[in-house]
Amino acid sequence: MTQKTTAPFPVKSGVNYFFDGFSLIKRKGLRTFVFIPLMINLLLFAGVIYVAIGQLDTLFTWMNAQIPDYLSWLNFLLWPLAVTTMLVMLAFVFSSVMNWLAAPFNGLLAEKVEQLLTGKPLNTGSGIDLIKDLPRILGREWIKLKYYIPRALVFLLLFLVPMVGQTLAPILWFLFSAWMMAIQYCDYPFDNHKVSFKDMRFALNQTRGTSFSFGATVTLFSMIPIVNFIVMPVAICGATAMWVDKYRETYRNAAIAPE
Repeated sequence: MTQKTTAPFPVKSGVNYFFDGFSLIKRKGLRTFVFIPLMINLLLFAGVIYVAIGQLDTLFTWMNAQIPDYLSWLNFLLWPLAVTTMLVMLAFVFSSVMNWLAAPFNGLLAEKVEQLLTGKPLNTGSGIDLIKDLPRILGREWIKLKYYIPRALVFLLLFLVPMVGQTLAPILWFLFSAWMMAIQYCDYPFDNHKVSFKDMRFALNQTRGTSFSFGATVTLFSMIPIVNFIVMPVAICGATAMWVDKYRETYRNAAIAPE
């Protein structure tokens, strides 16, 4: 891997960068690039919710036919619980699916944010070039998925270990989720400059405190219903601001290491 030098950067936490994203998504010139993936997100999520509610209705109709009348009051307790559980589960699953579907738009948003912050175009090509680049973009998402799955399985298995599952496992899972959120969203500006996944992880590890605080904030906001709809563009904008401050001067001309 190419030896990197440490560049000076402002003292800001990952939390600061995440909240910078809320300001950036409102900036003129970025709204269109925020709106497109956001609408795709909303429409697909609404469709999934519609189908899921229908399935729940079928399930509760069958359940009501099995229980005696004097227990029918359970519906008032079970429906809100079932809907809440479904929304929380879908929020996590759907965000993973959306990262694949919106990957080209996310990279484009990161490009426009960087151009806005630096005043310098990236010259990444036209819309036709973006379409031609789709296999590489989706391949990058696949690399992230291969990195995530085996590690996630190990951390999930910890929940089955007595004592550890009750104490350390939830903490370790949250820390792992924070790290993965940092990787997921910081990767877009790195990938725009063709910095390898390996070098990107090395860079985030060198600024571990900022990376974890950014990822932890993204994770917490992703757990909030409705708010989680806008977490993706906010996180991309914040991650790109972090790239500009901390990594751009060092990595934009770096040799590309093998994946």
